Amino acid sequence: MLIQVNTGRQIGGSAELIAYVQEVVESKFQRYAERITRVEVHLNDENTAIKAGGNDKRCQMEVRFAGLQPISVSHHADSHDLALDGAVDKMNNLIGTTLGKLESR
Repeated sequence: MLIQVNTGRQIGGSAELIAYVQEVVESKFQRYAERITRVEVHLNDENTAIKAGGNDKRCQMEVRFAGLQPISVSHHADSHDLALDGAVDKMNNLIGTTLGKLESR
């Protein structure tokens, strides 16, 4: 499972941030690791530092499976950590639903 992390211009794509995101994604999706080929995580600050506001941090996540269409979720929150956690939870539920439907066929 390849994990690709992309950040917006307003967010410093530091090695620590990328390692943290990869660690969170790996630990949450470990049980699906054989089915997932790639996970793309996009972190953005939609209001920038000039315009402060709530829920302006966004995490958009796309998961690609071997032989299936990719699935995507996004989550807005007050911090990047909360946005990442929300997107991971949404994606975990969506993966379970998607693979569950395929297995029931």
